[in-house]
Amino acid sequence: MDGTHVRAMLASIQSAAVLGVDAFAVTVEVDAAPGLPGWTMVGLPSGSVKEARERVGAALANAGLQLPPRRWTVNLSPADVRKDGTAFDLPVALGALVASGQLSADAVAGLLCVGELGLDGAIRPIRGALPLARAARACGARALVLPAANAAEAALLRDVRLAPCASLAELVLHLRAGSLPAPPAPAASPVTAADACLSEVVGQPVAKRALELAAAGGHNLLLVGPPGAGKTMLARRLPSILPPLDDDALLEVVAVHSVGGILPTDRAPTRTPPFRAPHHTISLPGLIGGGPGPRPGEVSLAHRGVLFLDELLELPRYVLDAMRQPLEDARVTIVRAAQSVAFPARFLLVGAANPCPCGQDGEPSNRCRCSAAEIQRYRARLSGPLADRIDLHVRIGAVKLAALGDMAREETSASVAVRVAAARARQSARYAVLPGVRLNGEAPGRWLQQHGLLTSEAKSLLGDAADRLRLSARAYHRTLRVARTVADLDGEERIGTGAIAEALLFRAGDSQEHG
Repeated sequence: MDGTHVRAMLASIQSAAVLGVDAFAVTVEVDAAPGLPGWTMVGLPSGSVKEARERVGAALANAGLQLPPRRWTVNLSPADVRKDGTAFDLPVALGALVASGQLSADAVAGLLCVGELGLDGAIRPIRGALPLARAARACGARALVLPAANAAEAALLRDVRLAPCASLAELVLHLRAGSLPAPPAPAASPVTAADACLSEVVGQPVAKRALELAAAGGHNLLLVGPPGAGKTMLARRLPSILPPLDDDALLEVVAVHSVGGILPTDRAPTRTPPFRAPHHTISLPGLIGGGPGPRPGEVSLAHRGVLFLDELLELPRYVLDAMRQPLEDARVTIVRAAQSVAFPARFLLVGAANPCPCGQDGEPSNRCRCSAAEIQRYRARLSGPLADRIDLHVRIGAVKLAALGDMAREETSASVAVRVAAARARQSARYAVLPGVRLNGEAPGRWLQQHGLLTSEAKSLLGDAADRLRLSARAYHRTLRVARTVADLDGEERIGTGAIAEALLFRAGDSQEHG
């Protein structure tokens, strides 16, 4: 057997696999040997990868191509790393065509190919197109061949040549002609208009001020009040005062949502910050991440946006406490026996809870019949260490029915958003020297003590209050961060006693509820 014939029976196609929010290069080797027809796939493929055999065979036949009766062996290299997903369907199909002599090896040289195949030969969307585009750039591929439905996502990386295709038959025609499908036209990422305005919330000025502080500085917020007081209504209007995602944040969010399988493929990714509101029956893997793959949880899907936990105290305590590390480190690391995967988790936590099991404790109606022990057990579901990581604790009461019809004097989300954007611009300039820090809520406490421009009177007030309220070092620094945000919203260069007093007002709620 001459060397030319040996090469014709062995094909090598470049591809990639997603791991966390990154991707690594995978070489798909396809060997077509004479002998009893069969199919073997090696290289630690998962069940979904092994099923490529059935999809590839039917897709080739329905695209007018052939899969000759050979002894087929497919190897996914590196062979010691587990491969998951359906993105290897397309490179396996192209490898089979090259190995059987139906396609020239030069036609696929330098291409990185990913895509799931339908039985009719359609190239269907996959998860993780943006990380895969990064992998194509890293390995110097001349083009990334991918499903047409994933083109808008991958096009966010403007320095990667894309070759989107809707069907296997169309792609093979291009490759046989020595050409590639045309890259997609660049599309601007829209900002989805908020469907709710802050002016729709009547009253609750303290809660609205807390919402503004949370949006401006990236501070976690807890709203406590009776049913019907407007806690959920307030939280759902927080995105309406947040600024759009910048280019870096957009790439981070799109990567997580793509890997999580929740990114729409029918339009360009939006610059609106994500807002996630899972039900209080959510499991630990659903909140933190895990499962096969593993997949990102809600804390990561809310990255650079808002995670709203309604009925916060109805969640099991062990599920709530699992957020302590992501809130501190802004990332989640999921460790498995053979691998470790990290997901970003820099989110703004907003919780809503009743003050007691019946929800009426502290209300003027005096309708609460919960015992002191029941109230204590109920509030103890929020542990001290987690409460310590929540900067703004707000107790709100029910709004009088007579006030519900008067919305004319309420401030709109648009006017609040202007102040939030201005405060964030001041923070961006301040933290330009600190890599990875954008907001006051992310600033190192020690750095803020040295460079936060705290007046001597304000420093003395904060120290005295910390002793009186028995604040931890973490709570001390978080109070200082909130005060810095108050000063930024007021356009003040230095943190004065007024800013400290307002920050302590929101921290004092923590002592009252959990002290």
